[in-house]
Amino acid sequence: MANTNVQTGCFIGIDIGGTGIKGGIVNPGKGILEGSCIRLATPQPATANLVNEVVSQIVNELAAGSNSLDHSSTVGVTFPGIVQHGISRSAANMDSSFINCDINTLFAGRLGRPTAVINDADAAGLAEARCGAGKHINGTVLVITLGTGIGSALIFDGQLVPNAELGHLSVDGFDAEIKASAVARERDGLTWKEYSARLQRYFSELEFIFSPELIIVGGGISQRTDEYLPHLNLRTPIVPARLKNEAGIVGAALQAASTRNGISAPA
Repeated sequence: MANTNVQTGCFIGIDIGGTGIKGGIVNPGKGILEGSCIRLATPQPATANLVNEVVSQIVNELAAGSNSLDHSSTVGVTFPGIVQHGISRSAANMDSSFINCDINTLFAGRLGRPTAVINDADAAGLAEARCGAGKHINGTVLVITLGTGIGSALIFDGQLVPNAELGHLSVDGFDAEIKASAVARERDGLTWKEYSARLQRYFSELEFIFSPELIIVGGGISQRTDEYLPHLNLRTPIVPARLKNEAGIVGAALQAASTRNGISAPA
């Protein structure tokens, strides 16, 4: 007899990063982890095959310790690069063997179950829009992460528009992330008020192009929003992200929950 807990609809989400790979079991209806997450170091070099082995190890460990999973259900996996139809088109901080690799097939083949791959910033944005600060907001929501670069996710009525690389938007002749990332603030020795002026230029440009209903700011720097958000003058509400380090795992699981056999279901 099938385990009745399967009907809880929990999914595994895996979040691949340049230094660590995290995974957890997520209740997508609540947008929360069921239990703790597992984190293992990203192998070096971070080749496609070695990363695949770590992903498999985490999934197997999570599945073995859970009674709330359908063990044939789709696994959601984030990847730090452009993902188009399951193929990685870039590989930031990962080995070049990932470029133009069919990572959906790669992961699914090793796991023996369907996978749904998604760009890491898209996953975090999807989680934040559906389960975090953007929950119940209709229209356009922009989720911007300020870190080494600028990650972004574009959400419309709760649906993701994938691979919106808004960190590369040109502002004053430069990629925005060159001047407005968290690393740029540290590199250039900016005070928070000086940094706020750069963010003002960037967010004003986003506001002009997209007319969003809400802008959500994530990344490590979201812990210090009281230092810069009060200096911004936008007509769009702008708020800190809520899900923090779990956003990628939750977003991966949401992607899995919205698919059938690793292929996105119609909206």
